[in-house]
Amino acid sequence: MIEIEIANEQEVLEISEEQIRAAVLAVLAKDQIQDAEMSIALVDDPTIHGINRQFLSHDYPTDVISFPLSDSPEKLEGEIVLSVDTAIREAGKVEGVWDAQKEVLLYVIHGTLHLIGFDDHDEEDLVEMRRGEVECLRAIGIEPPEGLHDRDGEEA
Repeated sequence: MIEIEIANEQEVLEISEEQIRAAVLAVLAKDQIQDAEMSIALVDDPTIHGINRQFLSHDYPTDVISFPLSDSPEKLEGEIVLSVDTAIREAGKVEGVWDAQKEVLLYVIHGTLHLIGFDDHDEEDLVEMRRGEVECLRAIGIEPPEGLHDRDGEEA
């Protein structure tokens, strides 16, 4: 069984919980995961800044942070926290038909990929992460625009 809890703790962007669930399910299907318990929190920059400082010792807001909550191979358990403020700001840097809602879904996919074992700390892993993001965006009917991953300082 797959359980996805969504805590929308921001008020600046309307986003469909159904789309968020679809993004998570696309990643889980990619890895054939059928048992998962996840929570996703949509927050603002000050909130994610505090979380980033507390848990990762980085003193700045970021786009998305993933917290694996279990090492069990039988069940995926994790939490994703993402900044809607950052999504709004970063979406504006992409030319074409890209908006903050799609940027949020990219962060959901990115965070979920981390939970299933993807990494982005070296170039080879980053290429695999980007491929996974594109594949999952397409699986939910979103065609990533050219240059999506070419933004300065982009982490997602």
